[in-house]
Amino acid sequence: MSDKSFLSWPFFSDQCRAYSKELGSWCAANLNDFSESEDERADAKRLVGLLGEAGWFKAAVPQKFGGVDAFPSVRKLALTRETLGYYSGLADFVAAMQALGSMPITLLGTDDQKDRYLEKTARGELISTFALSESKAGSDAAAIETEAVADGGGFILNGEKTWISNAGIADYYVVFARTGEAPGAKGLSAFVVEADMPGFEFVSEIPITSPHPLGTIKFNDCRVPAINRIGEGGAGFKVAMATLDVMRSTVGAAALGFARRAFDEALRRVTGRELFGQPLSEFQLTQAKIADMATEIDASALLVYRAAWAKDAGAERITREASLAKLHATESAQQTIDKAVQLLGGLGVVRENTVERLYRDIRPLRIYEGTSEIQKIVIARQVLKEFAANQ
Repeated sequence: MSDKSFLSWPFFSDQCRAYSKELGSWCAANLNDFSESEDERADAKRLVGLLGEAGWFKAAVPQKFGGVDAFPSVRKLALTRETLGYYSGLADFVAAMQALGSMPITLLGTDDQKDRYLEKTARGELISTFALSESKAGSDAAAIETEAVADGGGFILNGEKTWISNAGIADYYVVFARTGEAPGAKGLSAFVVEADMPGFEFVSEIPITSPHPLGTIKFNDCRVPAINRIGEGGAGFKVAMATLDVMRSTVGAAALGFARRAFDEALRRVTGRELFGQPLSEFQLTQAKIADMATEIDASALLVYRAAWAKDAGAERITREASLAKLHATESAQQTIDKAVQLLGGLGVVRENTVERLYRDIRPLRIYEGTSEIQKIVIARQVLKEFAANQ
C-alpha cells in the first residue's frame, strides 16, 4: 500500500498504527505468494488456518477470550479488512466471516457461549458464519420463515437459509429463526447451530463472480439446546442489528483496500507506459482519472474511519455513520477499479490480472450486509429522524 498517510489522522491511536504496520508487513511476506486453486472452499480453509495461526482473528474477540483488546476495536477490524483486502479478496472474506459469525456472541452471548466459541474462533480452530438470509428474506428480516419451536430443554429448527457465506465449511452458524414472541421482526431469536447437530444439512453451493464460499443450508427437525440461544426470546433482530452496526463500516474498509490496490496498479502502469513519446501519466485525461480516484479514496477513508472511531469512542449506535461509510466506499471503489481497468487497457481485462480480479471482487460488496439502495433508505430515515428531533 503506497499511501499510508491516512494513519496519521487523529482517528488512530499509536497502537492502531503499529497494528496496521505489523499486519501490512505480514501480508506482504505471506499473501503475495498465496496461490488460489479452483477449490475456493479449500483455499478459504487454508487461509483460516494461516491467519488464525498468525493471530489476525484476535482483533474480533475480547481479550478475556483470546483477543488483543478488552473489547474488539472497530478501527482494528477495519484496518484488518482494508489491509487484507489490498492483498487478497479471499483473505478479507475469511477474516470478515470470523468476525461477523462470532460478533453476536461477543456482543450478547452468555459467558458459557463465549467460553465455547470465541477463543477457538480467534485461533482459527473453528470457522464461523452468520445465517440471516432466506429466499424470501434478504433485506427484510421480518420476512424470515425459518421456525424454532421450544421443545423440552431446547428448540426444534425447521427451514432453509440461502446466500450464506461459509455454508458447508463453517463449524457453527449464528442462525436467526422465528420464535413467535411478536409479529414480524420482534418475533425472531438467534441461535448457535453447530454443523454436526442432527438435522442440519448443507444443501448446495452458490457460485458467484469472485471466490467466495456461498451456499444454502437447511434445518430438518434440527434440535438446538436452549443454552445455544443468544439473548432472550424475541431478541434476534436486536442481535442482528447490533452486529451489523459494528461490522457494516468494515465492509467499506474492505472496499477501500480493493480501491487502494487498483489505484497503485494504475499508477504503476501510467508512469511506466509510454504513448506517443511520453508517459501515459502526462496526458490530462489520465491525470483527471488519477485525481478522481485519489479524491474518492480519501473520502471513503474519512467516512470509514470516522464510523469506526465513533463506535470505539463509545457511541451506542452508528447506524447513520456506518451506512454512509459502506455506501460511499463500495460505490466509489467500483468506480475507482473501473478507471484502473481503463487505464491498463487490454491488460485490465486479462483473466487473473490484479485489476480484473478486483473488478470481480468489488461487485458483491455493493450487495451484502445491506445493498446500496437499502443504505440510502437507512441514511435518509436517520437524517429525517434527527431533523425531527431537533425541531
